[in-house]
Amino acid sequence: MPTDPDPRALQVSPLPYETRLETRPLSQVDLVVIHCTELPDLATAREYGERVLYPQRADGSGGTGNSGHYYIDRDGTCHRYVAPDRIAHHVRGYNPRSIGIELVNGGRFPHWLDSRHQAMEEGYPEVQLDALAALLAALQLELPALRYIAGHEDLDTAMVPASDDPAILVPRKRDPGPLFPWQQVLEAVPLQRLA
Repeated sequence: MPTDPDPRALQVSPLPYETRLETRPLSQVDLVVIHCTELPDLATAREYGERVLYPQRADGSGGTGNSGHYYIDRDGTCHRYVAPDRIAHHVRGYNPRSIGIELVNGGRFPHWLDSRHQAMEEGYPEVQLDALAALLAALQLELPALRYIAGHEDLDTAMVPASDDPAILVPRKRDPGPLFPWQQVLEAVPLQRLA
C-alpha cells in the first residue's frame, strides 16, 4: 500500500453549508472514523451530504446536514467536502474530536435496516485503499494530535428495530463492514484502533 500523499489528487468541493459548521482547533482532532457511504455512487453521497437536516436557528447556527470530511471514490479520487477545522456530523458522540472519511461502497443499500439484507458484500478496491492510506498519511502531517482510527460500527453500536420486522433488532451502523481490511490499513499507517 503506497502512502505517499499526492496533494494534486485531492478535489476540494465544500458543501454549501460548510461555513455554518462549528470551528475547532486542529490540535483537538485525535481520531479518524472510517465509514462507507452505503450508497450506490459518489453523486448520491454528495446529494445526501448537501441535504439540510438541522434547521437554521435564530442565532444563525444550524442549517447543516450529515457528512464526512473526505470521500474516496472507488477509482481512488479523493474529495474534501468539509475542512478539517470544521466539525462535521458523521458519528454520534465523537464529532468534535474526529475526521470522517467516507469510502464509496454500497454496503446494505438500499435495505439498510431490513433484517434479511444485513450482509455487506462489496469489497474495497486496492486503488481506493491506496488513496485512503495516502490521505491518512497526509492527515498525520496536518493534525498533530492524530493518534486513533475507528470504524463507524466501532463507535455507534446501537441496535434498532428492523424495517421488515420491528421485533428483530439490527445494527444501526455496520460500516465500514466485514470486508474492510483493517490489518492492511493499520500496517500502512501508524494509528491505533479505537474501539
